Amino acid sequence: MAGPQQEAAGPRPTSRDVARAAGVSQATVSLVFGEKWRGRVAERTAQRVRDTARELGYRPNLAARNLRLGRTRTALLVVPALTNEFFARVYTGAARVAAENGFGVVLYPSPEGIGPARDPFDSSRAALDGILASSIASDALATIQGDALPLVMLDSDPAGSLGAATVNLDIGDGMRRTAEHLLALGHRDFLHLAAGVDSWTFDVRAEALAAALRGTDAAVRTVRALLTVDDARTAAEAALRAPGPRPTALVCDDDILAAGACKAARRLGLRVPEDLSVTGFDDLTLATAVEPELTTVRLPAEQFGERGMTSLLAVLDGRTPEPDTLPVELVIRGSTAPAAR
Repeated sequence: MAGPQQEAAGPRPTSRDVARAAGVSQATVSLVFGEKWRGRVAERTAQRVRDTARELGYRPNLAARNLRLGRTRTALLVVPALTNEFFARVYTGAARVAAENGFGVVLYPSPEGIGPARDPFDSSRAALDGILASSIASDALATIQGDALPLVMLDSDPAGSLGAATVNLDIGDGMRRTAEHLLALGHRDFLHLAAGVDSWTFDVRAEALAAALRGTDAAVRTVRALLTVDDARTAAEAALRAPGPRPTALVCDDDILAAGACKAARRLGLRVPEDLSVTGFDDLTLATAVEPELTTVRLPAEQFGERGMTSLLAVLDGRTPEPDTLPVELVIRGSTAPAAR
């Protein structure tokens, strides 16, 4: 029997080898990898061909196939600047699904995190098959999308989405769980440190927090900050110094804002969580790097990217995917405690 090194040095498997091992014709293999099998080859047979190809290590000539199909097998992922770890994880998930389906992903961070972006290609329609975009970077699409590239939106209002499909996280449920956790700890004076970004996903956070507190004896006021630790610290410090009753709970739209809020509390001589409970959103690595560790809402970022790319591939295949919403999880850590009397 040939050893692993001998096998690796052997001839590269061909479509004929796949056909022989799968018990089908070479034409069937060509149909499967040419994406022309639907209605002509049974789905079970197509899957057997793909499984056999994977076992043999067969890789189709993508360049030749794409030339025949007139497709680049390339998707563009438009996100805010990758200084935010969340979107790096989204890319990881999207790229994994794309690779499994013979696609490449071009990553395009929108300048300054938000706002218009320059078209990264001479002609997007000639260079791309479709676009997967975060709603936070949606202003970039006016230039990049051209006239009619297939588009799937991430974290976007399904009722007014620009895309053929939307994939969302249950952001509202995450904020509701946060509010219920703090209410159960006896908190009634809330400060909402909101992201100073005009985006549907942050609007949902504000609406969900207000709805969760409605009908209770709790009060909430809102201040805004850019998504940086320094801006969050400055905004939180000013709000905590303001006249009137000091809030006992600070609800932040993002872990980065929560880190800034914790710095503000320390500068004012306040203890977290004894004097002030602080919550975040996203569950970035930062959430466990600060002390105390943050109570936050965990968002399944990689799975989010995977679902987004799966939906885009469905659109490219002529199918209409159902709107998809992924569940989120409240992770309770040391930054929240019963309200100080």
